Amino acid sequence: MHSLQILFYISMVVWFFTEILYKNMLKSGKEDKKDKDKSTLNILWLAIPFSIAASVSTSYMTRFPIAEEVWIFYIGEAFILIGIVLRWIIIRSLGKYFTVDVTIKNDHQIKKEGFYKYLRHPSYAFSLLTSLGLGLYLNNWFSLFLAFLPPFFAFLYRIKVEEQALVEKFGDEYLEYRKKTKKLIPFIY
Repeated sequence: MHSLQILFYISMVVWFFTEILYKNMLKSGKEDKKDKDKSTLNILWLAIPFSIAASVSTSYMTRFPIAEEVWIFYIGEAFILIGIVLRWIIIRSLGKYFTVDVTIKNDHQIKKEGFYKYLRHPSYAFSLLTSLGLGLYLNNWFSLFLAFLPPFFAFLYRIKVEEQALVEKFGDEYLEYRKKTKKLIPFIY
């Protein structure tokens, strides 16, 4: 269990630093239309750190375990690692079209292959998987809700704003794509 705790702390540091790097390196450019974000980046930067701090604090203050067995820690850590790695892969696959603020590039295109064949927002899905993993690792029902729900609602708002911008840019093409894909969970939602 000690090595799992070390892996957990390392993954938390990696998660934190990758998100800081994304925020600082993947902003929209000067030539991009920046009027689409509607403060979604600020909301995410409030919701996610709040959820992490609140869920960790709650895990120390209350005991309301999800499971009594050690497997919950392994599942939680696996979700954290999978979420971090797959989010990074998604961001890399979007290349210049990925920005931390909702932006439509002049030569923007709808990506429809890879994860995007099934999900419209896989980057957000894997970020939420990381949050879910944190809640599971903390093995506390209150922590699980605090780790997952604030980012989930913040991402739902962002998805609404982002999809509105994409419909404005692409019209029927995006509406057709939206009919064939799910938001966050393949084949379900």
